Amino acid sequence: MTAVPLIFGELNAEHYEDEFHAAHPEIDALRARMEVVEEPRYTRDYLDVDKRSIANAIQVFFRDGSSTDQVEVEYPIGHRRRRQEGVPVLEEKFRRHLATRFPVRRCERILSLCRDQAQLASTPVNRFVDLFVI
Repeated sequence: MTAVPLIFGELNAEHYEDEFHAAHPEIDALRARMEVVEEPRYTRDYLDVDKRSIANAIQVFFRDGSSTDQVEVEYPIGHRRRRQEGVPVLEEKFRRHLATRFPVRRCERILSLCRDQAQLASTPVNRFVDLFVI
């Protein structure tokens, strides 16, 4: 979850596949150079039911002795404490992936229905699922 985005600039479902890793030996090469150190506060805050933090930090050290600043994220974008920020990101991801499978008009129908909570709740499941039939 760290080596792939450092190399490719993103992390998505494809990156978890064995075939992807087999095709990219640089992932394991970078992993071999990494050191993972537990931060006890992160573990405590993760187990704290009032926080449920999913904190992580990263710092990169280079051969010449220089380094990046340490970057820490207490609550990643998908965390419930960042729901307001996360929903637009999730909607954009949904829109992007719909566009890989359906024509524009179908995408708009699906998106419109999903945005209208009352209409979505009153739509029979079979009609909703029919929208996803190619």
